[in-house]
Amino acid sequence: MSTTESPRTTAGTAGTAPAAGQAVKETLEDYTLRFAPRSYRRWTPMVVATTALGGIAYMADFSIGAGIGLAHGTGNALVAIAVAAVVIFVTGFPLAYYGARYNIDLDLITRGAGFGYYGSVLTGVIFASFTFIFFALEGAIMAQGLELGLGLPLWLGYAVSTLMVIPLVVYGMKALSRLQVWTTPLWLLLMVGPLVYLIANDFGTVDRFLSYAGTDGEGAVNTASVMLGAGVCLSLIAQIGEQIDYLRFMPPKTEANRRAWWTAVVMAGPGWVLLGALKQAIGVFLAVHVIAEVGPAAAPEPIQQFRGAFEEMMPSWTVVPLAVALVVISQIKINVTNAYSGSLAWTNAFTRVTRHYPGRMVFVLVNLAFALALMEADMFSFLGGVLGFYSNCAIAWVVTVATDIGVNKYLLNLSPRRPEFRRGMLHAVNPVGVVAFTTASGLSIALYFGLLGDALQPYSPVAAAVIAFAVTPLMAVATKGRYYLRRTDDGIAEPLLDPEGNPSGVTLDCHVCLQPYERPDLAACVAHDAVVCSLCLSTDQAGEHVLPAGA
Repeated sequence: MSTTESPRTTAGTAGTAPAAGQAVKETLEDYTLRFAPRSYRRWTPMVVATTALGGIAYMADFSIGAGIGLAHGTGNALVAIAVAAVVIFVTGFPLAYYGARYNIDLDLITRGAGFGYYGSVLTGVIFASFTFIFFALEGAIMAQGLELGLGLPLWLGYAVSTLMVIPLVVYGMKALSRLQVWTTPLWLLLMVGPLVYLIANDFGTVDRFLSYAGTDGEGAVNTASVMLGAGVCLSLIAQIGEQIDYLRFMPPKTEANRRAWWTAVVMAGPGWVLLGALKQAIGVFLAVHVIAEVGPAAAPEPIQQFRGAFEEMMPSWTVVPLAVALVVISQIKINVTNAYSGSLAWTNAFTRVTRHYPGRMVFVLVNLAFALALMEADMFSFLGGVLGFYSNCAIAWVVTVATDIGVNKYLLNLSPRRPEFRRGMLHAVNPVGVVAFTTASGLSIALYFGLLGDALQPYSPVAAAVIAFAVTPLMAVATKGRYYLRRTDDGIAEPLLDPEGNPSGVTLDCHVCLQPYERPDLAACVAHDAVVCSLCLSTDQAGEHVLPAGA
């Protein structure tokens, strides 16, 4: 099809071009809201993986593990951590593969994996909530460090931890990749060094750790305690979305890079949870180690955990500076990711609903405002409750999408295997994912609040996963898969994928914003003999370029 622009085309797009131009100017740095083109993806698989893993340097794992261990004992905590890690790894694998293979983020994957063009707005808000909840948690941990090291009051520490990330998230993948790669070695040294020293110099710390029975004094492994602990850990299941925000920049998979490509995807995709689970277990270990000195209220605080560890291996004058340095580096590494991914999620949802692109930086500030409000409300003190409630929604969403990919696409063949995200190609709402998600999250939240009996309350995360896994294929069978695609032909003769199954690198010009885009980011225009990019379709107020249903 021709992509030259006629006089009729120019006149027909006069109302759309200014809005599209604003979006284009801002989104071409990191391809916000759209497919990441081959021409931009110049990093090696290992650089992408290192950048993605740098984002999980957060200290919350130490607090989460410590909280579970102190409440239920080491045995229950370790089993809970392992159960959650298995669920997160299994569900994260298909999502990571789709993000890396087709170079789209989790919101774009969700659209075509059972939710529809507008249906995934709901899960976009869920993911955005994840980013500001964990930003608040990390910011609170950093504020604790600044209070100990510099004497800053907590309220001021909250503000500092929030404002300092703004300059770092103005830019996208290029700036973040440099930050993560250069800070990772120092972070690993500061985190692992104290643990190795404690074990090597006093193996009795391991015995005390393994025998710790928890504050209730029981400590025996039991299903209820394991499920309660796993529910808190599973609140991190949505972390795969932040991993995919980096994995979408993977280079095309070829025979030459096949091994490195798969290693990077597995390691930085679902593999993030292996390091996360290890950090949670270390959090239990360090909390048990310092509890006699600082008490059960302060033991879950990472700054207290590492201060106690550094005291045994370093001169006294270096202890607090090193502990504060670890906390600050960790907070910066994760919270630039939280702010970046959160801004993408909010912008994506807002743009689809309003068909107006306000600029990603607007939602960087919105996300930070939510996070700061949570910090000032002392979220750290009721961390377990917040994460336990949130995990029900996060589990229902991720399991629904993972099931649609693994079962509906590859076993039942009712969901198209190639992901679709463009307006006009998808139905507004697909009942498969929306019904599965709302049913699973609704019933599991009811369990969590004890509405179906206290005995079932600990099993709310299990219910969220099982219900989502069962209802997703049932809905696909009931609807016969007819709500996945609004149309199957996007009107462009050029193939969408290259011979190796990667998204095509062929470039065509969008006749609205006049910019060149690669084939997967375009669809034919219903009114003109030309093509339109996905973002211009999203901001098309009148729908004058959107293809009709049925073809």
